[in-house]
Amino acid sequence: MLGIKHIKFDSSVYVVHYKNGKIKKEGKGLSFYYYVPNSSIVAIPFGTDDVQFIFNEITADFQDISIQGQITYKVINPKQLSDSLDFTVDERGKYKTGDKEKLNQRLINEAQTATSSFIKSLNLKIAIRSATEIQDFIIKGLLSSKAVQMLGIEPLSVNILAVKPVPATAKALEAQTREALQQEADEAIYARRNFAVEQERKIKESELNTEIAIEEKKKQISEKKMESEVLKTENERKLREMRIDADSSAAIKKAEADFIAEENNRKLRKMKSETDISIETQRQQFVEINTANLLKEADAKAYAIDAVMKIYKNVDWHILMALSGKNNPADNISMAFRELAENAQNIQNLNITPDLLQSILNK
Repeated sequence: MLGIKHIKFDSSVYVVHYKNGKIKKEGKGLSFYYYVPNSSIVAIPFGTDDVQFIFNEITADFQDISIQGQITYKVINPKQLSDSLDFTVDERGKYKTGDKEKLNQRLINEAQTATSSFIKSLNLKIAIRSATEIQDFIIKGLLSSKAVQMLGIEPLSVNILAVKPVPATAKALEAQTREALQQEADEAIYARRNFAVEQERKIKESELNTEIAIEEKKKQISEKKMESEVLKTENERKLREMRIDADSSAAIKKAEADFIAEENNRKLRKMKSETDISIETQRQQFVEINTANLLKEADAKAYAIDAVMKIYKNVDWHILMALSGKNNPADNISMAFRELAENAQNIQNLNITPDLLQSILNK
């Protein structure tokens, strides 16, 4: 109302109320009315706060590692901090700027600066196992940093959560470790097997002495078996030779019979072919004779028709009509009309009654 606002803060927040550029009131957990146009309120958290960080460094053997951790600090001089960064809030208690993030980033930068030279002096394997040393370097660097002291804050602790190489390097290290463990396991297996082999050798020596005598007996038995096998093989060979001779004779006889049968089949096929040729020749001759007869018959019919036509060729058509035996009056009248038409130039006057035409049409 008319620019007058009321604002209230928690007990863990240190508040400074500036009016026309001068401090009017300050303290923790204040609650008051103020005139907005000429007032500026700074609110600084007074408790502890945690800053999460992760940054990358390069080891002495030029390998990338990532360091992840957390810094815990508290504000010991809020007015000094407000002189370095802007913690001004609006009428709703919200910060107008992002200087709180700047504070966190400055702490992270100081932590990275403190540990950078130490990481660069270590090789990769040692750096991965040096989380405690990295913690000590970071806390010492923050406590001795003038930039941190000027902010009016006090670092309380540093916790390193992880020191990791890049994924490809991590896989290589895991493989190397696995190979080393596998090698140790192989050496243990080799030692155990070597001992077992030594014991086995002693047992084998005692067994071999027994086996030598057994082998002598086996040799004698084997020689007897070989003699029996040789005799058996010789008998089987003679039996196979006899079978081969018998099979050869049977095969020769079968081949001769097959040859004779094939020769007979060939002769039959030849006779059949000659018979087929003779039949086809006779059929061809019959067709030729039949064709000649048909031609002669056609010539005779043509000659007869031509002779008849010559007889009627010079006969008057009136006679032919009379000879046909058809004396239809209508036809006769039609012929009369035709003759009149042929001699029309000699006719001067001709009367044809409709009754005559009608009677002809009706008939």
